[in-house]
Amino acid sequence: MINEKLQEECGVLGIWNVGDFDTAETFYLGMYGIQHRGQQSAGIAVVNGKKMFYRKELGLITEVFSESEINNLKGCKAGLGHVGYNIESDNIRENAQPFIFKYYKSYAAISYNGCITNANRLRSEYLENAYMFQTTSDAEIIATMLTKEVAKGSSLEKALDRVIKRITGSYSFLVMTPEKMIAVRDPYGMKPLCLGILGASYVVSTESSGLDTIGAKFIRDVKPGEIITIDDNGLKSHLCDSYEKTAMCIFEFVYLARSDSIIDGAGVYKARFESGKILAREYPVDADLVMGVPDSGLPAALGYSDESGIRYAEGLIKNRYIGRTFIQPSQSLRELSVGLKLNPIRDQIEGKRIILVDDSIVRGTTSKKIVQMMKEIGGAKEVHMRISSPPVKFSCYYGIDTPDKAMLMANRMTRDEMCDSLGADTLAFISLDGLLKTPVGAKCSFCSACFDGCYPIKTEEDE
Repeated sequence: MINEKLQEECGVLGIWNVGDFDTAETFYLGMYGIQHRGQQSAGIAVVNGKKMFYRKELGLITEVFSESEINNLKGCKAGLGHVGYNIESDNIRENAQPFIFKYYKSYAAISYNGCITNANRLRSEYLENAYMFQTTSDAEIIATMLTKEVAKGSSLEKALDRVIKRITGSYSFLVMTPEKMIAVRDPYGMKPLCLGILGASYVVSTESSGLDTIGAKFIRDVKPGEIITIDDNGLKSHLCDSYEKTAMCIFEFVYLARSDSIIDGAGVYKARFESGKILAREYPVDADLVMGVPDSGLPAALGYSDESGIRYAEGLIKNRYIGRTFIQPSQSLRELSVGLKLNPIRDQIEGKRIILVDDSIVRGTTSKKIVQMMKEIGGAKEVHMRISSPPVKFSCYYGIDTPDKAMLMANRMTRDEMCDSLGADTLAFISLDGLLKTPVGAKCSFCSACFDGCYPIKTEEDE
Protein backbone atom coordinates (compact mmCIF):
# COMPACT_ATOMS: atom_id res chain seq x y z
CA MET A 1 0.00 0.00 0.00
CA ILE A 2 1.30 3.44 -0.88
CA ASN A 3 0.25 6.94 -0.08
CA GLU A 4 -1.77 6.34 3.10
CA LYS A 5 0.62 5.66 5.95
CA LEU A 6 2.55 8.46 7.58
CA GLN A 7 5.27 6.96 9.71
CA GLU A 8 8.30 7.68 11.78
CA GLU A 9 9.82 4.33 10.85
CA CYS A 10 13.56 4.52 10.17
CA GLY A 11 16.58 2.42 9.33
CA VAL A 12 19.95 2.27 11.08
CA LEU A 13 23.27 0.79 10.01
CA GLY A 14 26.62 0.50 11.79
CA ILE A 15 30.06 -0.89 10.88
CA TRP A 16 33.06 -1.39 13.17
CA ASN A 17 36.00 -2.11 10.87
CA VAL A 18 38.90 -4.25 12.04
CA GLY A 19 39.71 -5.35 8.49
CA ASP A 20 41.29 -3.75 5.46
CA PHE A 21 38.21 -2.75 3.44
CA ASP A 22 37.26 0.88 2.91
CA THR A 23 34.76 1.75 5.62
CA ALA A 24 33.20 4.76 3.91
CA GLU A 25 32.57 3.08 0.55
CA THR A 26 31.28 -0.12 2.15
CA PHE A 27 29.08 1.83 4.49
CA TYR A 28 27.67 3.98 1.70
CA LEU A 29 26.67 0.88 -0.28
CA GLY A 30 25.16 -0.70 2.82
CA MET A 31 22.90 2.29 3.28
CA TYR A 32 21.09 1.37 0.06
CA GLY A 33 19.99 -1.84 1.77
CA ILE A 34 17.88 0.17 4.24
CA GLN A 35 16.85 3.08 1.99
CA HIS A 36 13.28 1.75 1.76
CA ARG A 37 12.82 2.49 5.48
CA GLY A 38 13.28 6.22 5.06
CA GLN A 39 13.39 8.53 2.07
CA GLN A 40 13.01 11.88 3.73
CA SER A 41 16.43 12.25 5.35
CA ALA A 42 19.79 10.49 5.41
CA GLY A 43 22.91 10.84 7.50
CA ILE A 44 26.28 9.25 8.25
CA ALA A 45 28.68 9.75 11.16
CA VAL A 46 32.21 8.31 11.02
CA VAL A 47 35.12 7.90 13.41
CA ASN A 48 38.63 8.80 12.29
CA GLY A 49 41.08 8.46 15.18
CA LYS A 50 39.70 10.47 18.08
CA LYS A 51 37.66 12.67 15.77
CA MET A 52 34.10 12.29 14.56
CA PHE A 53 32.72 13.66 11.31
CA TYR A 54 29.14 13.65 10.12
CA ARG A 55 26.80 14.80 7.39
CA LYS A 56 23.02 14.63 7.40
CA GLU A 57 20.49 16.30 5.18
CA LEU A 58 17.02 15.95 3.71
CA GLY A 59 16.72 13.61 0.74
CA LEU A 60 17.79 10.20 -0.51
CA ILE A 61 21.26 8.79 0.05
CA THR A 62 22.25 9.73 -3.50
CA GLU A 63 21.07 13.30 -2.94
CA VAL A 64 22.79 13.78 0.40
CA PHE A 65 26.20 12.22 -0.35
CA SER A 66 28.33 12.97 -3.38
CA GLU A 67 31.20 10.77 -4.57
CA SER A 68 33.75 13.37 -3.46
CA GLU A 69 32.25 13.48 0.04
CA ILE A 70 32.51 9.72 0.39
CA ASN A 71 36.10 9.80 -0.91
CA ASN A 72 36.99 12.36 1.75
CA LEU A 73 36.00 9.83 4.42
CA LYS A 74 38.56 7.19 3.40
CA GLY A 75 40.51 5.74 6.29
CA CYS A 76 37.64 5.96 8.75
CA LYS A 77 37.51 3.37 11.49
CA ALA A 78 33.76 3.04 11.91
CA GLY A 79 30.51 4.39 10.61
CA LEU A 80 26.96 4.83 11.81
CA GLY A 81 24.07 5.81 9.57
CA HIS A 82 20.39 6.59 9.47
CA VAL A 83 17.58 6.93 6.94
CA GLY A 84 14.17 8.06 8.04
CA TYR A 85 10.87 9.75 7.84
CA ASN A 86 9.71 12.36 10.28
CA ILE A 87 6.08 13.19 10.86
CA GLU A 88 6.96 16.49 12.54
CA SER A 89 6.82 18.55 9.34
CA ASP A 90 8.06 21.69 11.10
CA ASN A 91 11.18 19.96 12.44
CA ILE A 92 12.23 17.70 9.60
CA ARG A 93 15.72 19.14 9.15
CA GLU A 94 16.45 19.41 12.88
CA ASN A 95 15.32 15.83 13.49
CA ALA A 96 17.54 14.31 10.80
CA GLN A 97 19.97 11.77 12.27
CA PRO A 98 22.52 10.68 13.42
CA PHE A 99 22.66 13.03 16.41
CA ILE A 100 26.12 14.00 17.65
CA PHE A 101 26.44 14.79 21.34
CA LYS A 102 29.21 15.37 23.84
CA TYR A 103 29.41 13.32 27.01
CA TYR A 104 32.04 13.64 29.72
CA LYS A 105 35.33 13.93 27.77
CA SER A 106 34.30 12.37 24.48
CA TYR A 107 31.82 12.51 21.63
CA ALA A 108 29.12 10.08 20.60
CA ALA A 109 26.64 9.62 17.77
CA ILE A 110 23.23 7.98 17.96
CA SER A 111 20.98 6.55 15.24
CA TYR A 112 17.54 5.60 16.44
CA ASN A 113 14.39 3.86 15.20
CA GLY A 114 11.19 3.68 17.21
CA CYS A 115 8.91 5.54 19.59
CA ILE A 116 9.32 6.17 23.32
CA THR A 117 5.83 6.15 24.81
CA ASN A 118 6.80 8.14 27.92
CA ALA A 119 8.83 10.71 25.96
CA ASN A 120 6.70 13.72 26.92
CA ARG A 121 7.09 12.98 30.62
CA LEU A 122 10.86 12.53 30.34
CA ARG A 123 11.27 15.65 28.24
CA SER A 124 9.29 17.71 30.75
CA GLU A 125 11.37 16.35 33.61
CA TYR A 126 14.62 17.43 31.97
CA LEU A 127 13.26 20.80 30.90
CA GLU A 128 12.26 21.48 34.50
CA ASN A 129 15.87 20.81 35.46
CA ALA A 130 17.24 23.37 32.98
CA TYR A 131 18.13 20.95 30.18
CA MET A 132 17.55 22.18 26.64
CA PHE A 133 16.32 20.30 23.57
CA GLN A 134 16.97 21.31 19.98
CA THR A 135 14.67 18.77 18.33
CA THR A 136 11.45 16.85 18.89
CA SER A 137 13.12 13.48 18.32
CA ASP A 138 13.15 10.73 20.96
CA ALA A 139 16.81 10.14 20.08
CA GLU A 140 17.76 13.44 21.72
CA ILE A 141 16.03 12.35 24.92
CA ILE A 142 18.15 9.18 24.99
CA ALA A 143 21.31 11.21 24.32
CA THR A 144 20.44 13.63 27.14
CA MET A 145 19.79 10.80 29.59
CA LEU A 146 23.05 9.07 28.64
CA THR A 147 25.02 12.29 29.11
CA LYS A 148 23.59 12.75 32.59
CA GLU A 149 24.28 9.15 33.65
CA VAL A 150 27.87 9.17 32.35
CA ALA A 151 28.48 12.46 34.19
CA LYS A 152 27.72 10.56 37.40
CA GLY A 153 30.64 8.25 36.69
CA SER A 154 28.88 5.40 34.90
CA SER A 155 30.34 3.62 31.89
CA LEU A 156 28.36 4.02 28.70
CA GLU A 157 27.04 0.45 29.02
CA LYS A 158 25.88 0.97 32.62
CA ALA A 159 24.38 4.29 31.62
CA LEU A 160 22.41 2.50 28.90
CA ASP A 161 21.19 -0.04 31.46
CA ARG A 162 19.76 2.77 33.55
CA VAL A 163 18.29 4.59 30.57
CA ILE A 164 16.54 1.48 29.25
CA LYS A 165 14.95 0.86 32.64
CA ARG A 166 13.40 4.35 32.48
CA ILE A 167 12.14 4.47 28.91
CA THR A 168 9.15 2.56 27.61
CA GLY A 169 8.14 1.88 24.05
CA SER A 170 9.58 0.36 20.91
CA TYR A 171 13.11 1.05 19.75
CA SER A 172 16.35 -0.18 18.29
CA PHE A 173 19.35 2.12 18.13
CA LEU A 174 23.11 2.40 17.77
CA VAL A 175 25.52 4.53 19.78
CA MET A 176 29.06 5.10 18.49
CA THR A 177 32.10 6.67 20.16
CA PRO A 178 35.73 6.75 18.97
CA GLU A 179 36.31 3.64 21.10
CA LYS A 180 33.26 1.45 20.52
CA MET A 181 29.85 0.89 18.98
CA ILE A 182 26.83 -0.24 21.00
CA ALA A 183 23.62 -1.80 19.64
CA VAL A 184 20.39 -1.84 21.67
CA ARG A 185 16.98 -3.44 21.06
CA ASP A 186 13.88 -2.87 23.18
CA PRO A 187 12.83 -5.59 25.67
CA TYR A 188 9.75 -6.52 23.63
CA GLY A 189 11.78 -6.87 20.43
CA MET A 190 9.21 -4.70 18.70
CA LYS A 191 11.71 -3.09 16.32
CA PRO A 192 14.05 -5.33 14.29
CA LEU A 193 17.85 -5.25 14.54
CA CYS A 194 20.35 -7.82 13.34
CA LEU A 195 24.05 -8.58 13.53
CA GLY A 196 26.37 -9.61 10.71
CA ILE A 197 30.06 -10.08 10.01
CA LEU A 198 32.22 -8.93 7.10
CA GLY A 199 35.60 -10.63 7.33
CA ALA A 200 36.44 -10.04 10.99
CA SER A 201 34.39 -6.85 11.22
CA TYR A 202 30.91 -6.53 12.66
CA VAL A 203 27.92 -4.93 10.95
CA VAL A 204 24.61 -4.03 12.62
CA SER A 205 21.51 -3.26 10.56
CA THR A 206 17.80 -2.75 11.02
CA GLU A 207 17.23 -5.45 8.41
CA SER A 208 19.30 -8.25 6.91
CA SER A 209 18.96 -6.49 3.54
CA GLY A 210 21.53 -3.98 4.84
CA LEU A 211 23.98 -6.84 5.37
CA ASP A 212 23.29 -8.50 2.02
CA THR A 213 24.03 -5.31 0.09
CA ILE A 214 27.69 -5.34 1.20
CA GLY A 215 28.18 -9.11 1.30
CA ALA A 216 28.16 -9.36 5.09
CA LYS A 217 27.13 -12.69 6.58
CA PHE A 218 24.07 -12.71 8.81
CA ILE A 219 24.91 -14.00 12.30
CA ARG A 220 21.73 -13.50 14.28
CA ASP A 221 19.08 -11.05 15.38
CA VAL A 222 19.86 -8.82 18.33
CA LYS A 223 17.84 -10.26 21.21
CA PRO A 224 15.03 -8.29 22.85
CA GLY A 225 16.51 -6.26 25.70
CA GLU A 226 20.09 -6.99 24.56
CA ILE A 227 22.98 -4.52 24.64
CA ILE A 228 25.88 -5.46 22.34
CA THR A 229 29.22 -3.67 22.60
CA ILE A 230 31.65 -3.90 19.66
CA ASP A 231 35.25 -2.68 19.72
CA ASP A 232 38.67 -3.76 18.48
CA ASN A 233 38.66 -6.65 20.95
CA GLY A 234 35.48 -8.14 19.54
CA LEU A 235 31.92 -8.37 20.78
CA LYS A 236 30.40 -8.41 24.24
CA SER A 237 26.73 -8.88 25.06
CA HIS A 238 24.41 -8.73 28.02
CA LEU A 239 20.67 -8.57 28.58
CA CYS A 240 19.55 -5.40 30.27
CA ASP A 241 15.94 -6.43 30.43
CA SER A 242 13.61 -8.73 28.50
CA TYR A 243 10.11 -10.12 28.67
CA GLU A 244 8.88 -13.66 28.29
CA LYS A 245 6.33 -12.58 25.69
CA THR A 246 7.86 -10.57 22.86
CA ALA A 247 5.87 -8.24 20.61
CA MET A 248 7.54 -7.81 17.23
CA CYS A 249 5.55 -5.42 15.04
CA ILE A 250 3.59 -7.63 12.63
CA PHE A 251 3.44 -4.72 10.19
CA GLU A 252 7.11 -5.39 9.38
CA PHE A 253 5.91 -8.49 7.55
CA VAL A 254 2.86 -6.79 6.07
CA TYR A 255 4.54 -3.71 4.66
CA LEU A 256 7.55 -2.09 6.32
CA ALA A 257 10.40 -4.54 5.71
CA ARG A 258 11.98 -5.30 2.36
CA SER A 259 10.73 -8.57 0.90
CA ASP A 260 14.19 -10.17 0.84
CA SER A 261 14.81 -9.59 4.56
CA ILE A 262 14.68 -12.22 7.28
CA ILE A 263 13.45 -11.01 10.67
CA ASP A 264 13.56 -13.08 13.86
CA GLY A 265 13.82 -16.31 11.89
CA ALA A 266 11.04 -15.63 9.37
CA GLY A 267 11.41 -14.62 5.73
CA VAL A 268 9.41 -11.54 4.79
CA TYR A 269 8.72 -12.67 1.22
CA LYS A 270 7.58 -16.09 2.38
CA ALA A 271 5.25 -14.49 4.95
CA ARG A 272 3.68 -12.25 2.31
CA PHE A 273 3.32 -15.12 -0.16
CA GLU A 274 1.71 -17.25 2.55
CA SER A 275 -0.72 -14.44 3.43
CA GLY A 276 -1.98 -14.52 -0.17
CA LYS A 277 -2.51 -18.27 -0.01
CA ILE A 278 -4.46 -18.01 3.23
CA LEU A 279 -6.47 -15.09 1.83
CA ALA A 280 -7.43 -17.21 -1.20
CA ARG A 281 -8.64 -20.01 1.07
CA GLU A 282 -10.55 -17.64 3.33
CA TYR A 283 -12.10 -15.45 0.61
CA PRO A 284 -12.21 -17.09 -2.84
CA VAL A 285 -13.88 -15.34 -5.76
CA ASP A 286 -14.46 -16.26 -9.40
CA ALA A 287 -12.33 -14.02 -11.63
CA ASP A 288 -10.08 -13.95 -14.69
CA LEU A 289 -6.81 -12.58 -13.29
CA VAL A 290 -5.01 -11.92 -10.01
CA MET A 291 -3.01 -8.69 -9.79
CA GLY A 292 -1.02 -7.04 -7.01
CA VAL A 293 -0.43 -3.44 -5.97
CA PRO A 294 3.35 -2.77 -6.08
CA ASP A 295 5.47 -3.44 -4.16
CA SER A 296 4.48 -5.11 -0.91
CA GLY A 297 1.20 -6.39 -2.37
CA LEU A 298 2.92 -8.41 -5.11
CA PRO A 299 4.09 -11.48 -3.11
CA ALA A 300 0.60 -11.83 -1.60
CA ALA A 301 -0.94 -11.62 -5.07
CA LEU A 302 1.36 -14.41 -6.27
CA GLY A 303 0.35 -16.49 -3.26
CA TYR A 304 -3.33 -15.88 -3.98
CA SER A 305 -2.82 -16.95 -7.59
CA ASP A 306 -0.87 -20.05 -6.57
CA GLU A 307 -3.56 -21.19 -4.13
CA SER A 308 -6.60 -20.29 -6.28
CA GLY A 309 -5.25 -21.46 -9.63
CA ILE A 310 -6.29 -18.14 -11.19
CA ARG A 311 -3.59 -16.74 -13.47
CA TYR A 312 -1.39 -13.93 -12.15
CA ALA A 313 -0.73 -10.94 -14.40
CA GLU A 314 0.99 -7.60 -14.00
CA GLY A 315 -1.66 -4.91 -14.08
CA LEU A 316 -0.12 -1.81 -12.52
CA ILE A 317 3.13 -0.22 -13.62
CA LYS A 318 5.08 1.54 -10.90
CA ASN A 319 7.15 4.64 -11.57
CA ARG A 320 10.44 3.67 -9.90
CA TYR A 321 11.62 7.28 -9.76
CA ILE A 322 9.09 8.28 -7.11
CA GLY A 323 9.61 7.26 -3.49
CA ARG A 324 7.02 5.96 -1.08
CA THR A 325 4.41 8.63 -1.64
CA PHE A 326 2.87 8.60 1.83
CA ILE A 327 5.65 10.94 2.95
CA GLN A 328 3.95 13.82 1.13
CA PRO A 329 3.11 16.52 3.68
CA SER A 330 -0.59 16.86 2.91
CA GLN A 331 -3.38 14.44 2.10
CA SER A 332 -4.23 16.24 -1.15
CA LEU A 333 -0.66 15.84 -2.39
CA ARG A 334 -0.64 12.19 -1.34
CA GLU A 335 -3.80 11.59 -3.36
CA LEU A 336 -2.37 13.29 -6.45
CA SER A 337 0.80 11.21 -6.09
CA VAL A 338 -1.07 7.95 -6.72
CA GLY A 339 -1.51 8.77 -10.39
CA LEU A 340 2.16 9.68 -10.67
CA LYS A 341 3.31 6.45 -9.09
CA LEU A 342 0.95 3.84 -10.54
CA ASN A 343 -0.68 3.41 -13.92
CA PRO A 344 -2.86 0.50 -15.08
CA ILE A 345 -2.02 -1.61 -18.15
CA ARG A 346 -5.18 -1.45 -20.24
CA ASP A 347 -4.23 -4.38 -22.50
CA GLN A 348 -4.09 -6.64 -19.46
CA ILE A 349 -7.14 -5.33 -17.64
CA GLU A 350 -9.82 -4.34 -20.18
CA GLY A 351 -12.98 -6.41 -19.93
CA LYS A 352 -11.50 -8.67 -17.23
CA ARG A 353 -12.69 -9.61 -13.75
CA ILE A 354 -9.72 -8.67 -11.58
CA ILE A 355 -8.73 -9.82 -8.10
CA LEU A 356 -6.60 -6.91 -6.84
CA VAL A 357 -4.41 -7.79 -3.86
CA ASP A 358 -2.94 -5.10 -1.61
CA ASP A 359 -1.24 -5.20 1.78
CA SER A 360 -3.47 -2.85 3.80
CA ILE A 361 -6.10 -0.12 3.85
CA VAL A 362 -5.68 2.79 6.24
CA ARG A 363 -7.62 5.92 5.22
CA GLY A 364 -8.92 4.32 2.05
CA THR A 365 -8.21 7.27 -0.23
CA THR A 366 -5.42 5.50 -2.12
CA SER A 367 -7.35 2.27 -2.55
CA LYS A 368 -10.32 4.21 -3.89
CA LYS A 369 -8.11 5.96 -6.44
CA ILE A 370 -6.56 2.65 -7.56
CA VAL A 371 -9.95 0.97 -8.03
CA GLN A 372 -11.10 4.01 -9.99
CA MET A 373 -8.02 3.82 -12.25
CA MET A 374 -8.49 0.09 -12.79
CA LYS A 375 -12.04 0.63 -14.01
CA GLU A 376 -11.94 4.01 -15.76
CA ILE A 377 -8.44 3.88 -17.28
CA GLY A 378 -7.82 0.12 -17.36
CA GLY A 379 -11.34 -0.83 -18.37
CA ALA A 380 -11.73 -3.62 -15.78
CA LYS A 381 -15.14 -5.31 -15.80
CA GLU A 382 -14.95 -6.09 -12.07
CA VAL A 383 -12.45 -5.32 -9.30
CA HIS A 384 -12.45 -7.61 -6.27
CA MET A 385 -10.16 -6.24 -3.57
CA ARG A 386 -8.36 -8.71 -1.31
CA ILE A 387 -6.24 -7.30 1.53
CA SER A 388 -3.40 -9.35 3.04
CA SER A 389 -3.79 -7.80 6.49
CA PRO A 390 -6.86 -7.38 8.73
CA PRO A 391 -8.77 -4.07 8.88
CA VAL A 392 -6.68 -1.33 10.54
CA LYS A 393 -9.07 -0.16 13.27
CA PHE A 394 -6.73 1.26 15.91
CA SER A 395 -3.95 3.84 15.96
CA CYS A 396 -0.36 2.73 16.51
CA TYR A 397 1.73 4.48 19.18
CA TYR A 398 4.95 2.56 18.64
CA GLY A 399 6.52 4.26 15.65
CA ILE A 400 4.03 3.96 12.81
CA ASP A 401 2.00 7.12 12.98
CA THR A 402 -1.37 5.94 11.73
CA PRO A 403 -4.08 8.62 11.90
CA ASP A 404 -6.51 9.19 14.71
CA LYS A 405 -9.04 6.35 14.92
CA ALA A 406 -11.74 8.55 13.46
CA MET A 407 -9.73 8.78 10.23
CA LEU A 408 -9.21 5.03 9.91
CA MET A 409 -11.62 3.73 7.30
CA ALA A 410 -12.18 0.39 9.02
CA ASN A 411 -12.89 2.10 12.34
CA ARG A 412 -15.77 4.18 11.04
CA MET A 413 -17.24 1.86 8.38
CA THR A 414 -18.44 -1.72 8.05
CA ARG A 415 -16.80 -3.89 5.41
CA ASP A 416 -19.78 -3.42 3.08
CA GLU A 417 -19.62 0.34 3.56
CA MET A 418 -15.89 0.29 2.82
CA CYS A 419 -16.51 -1.72 -0.33
CA ASP A 420 -19.13 0.76 -1.56
CA SER A 421 -16.89 3.73 -0.74
CA LEU A 422 -13.92 2.23 -2.61
CA GLY A 423 -16.03 1.38 -5.64
CA ALA A 424 -14.94 -2.26 -5.55
CA ASP A 425 -17.23 -5.14 -6.45
CA THR A 426 -16.22 -7.12 -3.36
CA LEU A 427 -13.80 -6.53 -0.49
CA ALA A 428 -12.25 -8.98 1.97
CA PHE A 429 -9.42 -8.98 4.52
CA ILE A 430 -7.30 -11.84 5.81
CA SER A 431 -8.23 -12.88 9.34
CA LEU A 432 -5.92 -11.95 12.20
CA ASP A 433 -5.40 -15.63 13.01
CA GLY A 434 -4.47 -16.18 9.39
CA LEU A 435 -1.99 -13.30 9.33
CA LEU A 436 -0.26 -14.39 12.53
CA LYS A 437 0.47 -17.78 10.92
CA THR A 438 2.31 -16.24 7.97
CA PRO A 439 5.79 -15.52 9.48
CA VAL A 440 6.74 -19.19 9.20
CA GLY A 441 9.57 -20.12 11.58
CA ALA A 442 9.37 -16.88 13.57
CA LYS A 443 11.09 -17.01 16.95
CA CYS A 444 8.91 -14.29 18.44
CA SER A 445 5.38 -13.27 19.26
CA PHE A 446 3.77 -10.26 17.62
CA CYS A 447 2.14 -6.92 18.34
CA SER A 448 -1.11 -6.61 16.36
CA ALA A 449 -2.54 -3.61 18.21
CA CYS A 450 -3.45 -1.74 15.03
CA PHE A 451 -5.81 -4.62 14.19
CA ASP A 452 -7.16 -5.75 17.57
CA GLY A 453 -6.51 -2.82 19.96
CA CYS A 454 -4.46 -4.99 22.36
CA TYR A 455 -1.52 -2.71 23.19
CA PRO A 456 1.44 -4.52 24.82
CA ILE A 457 3.07 -1.30 26.08
CA LYS A 458 1.33 1.43 28.01
CA THR A 459 1.31 4.97 26.69
CA GLU A 460 1.38 8.12 28.81
CA GLU A 461 -2.36 8.48 28.19
CA ASP A 462 -2.96 5.07 29.81
CA GLU A 463 -1.11 5.90 33.01
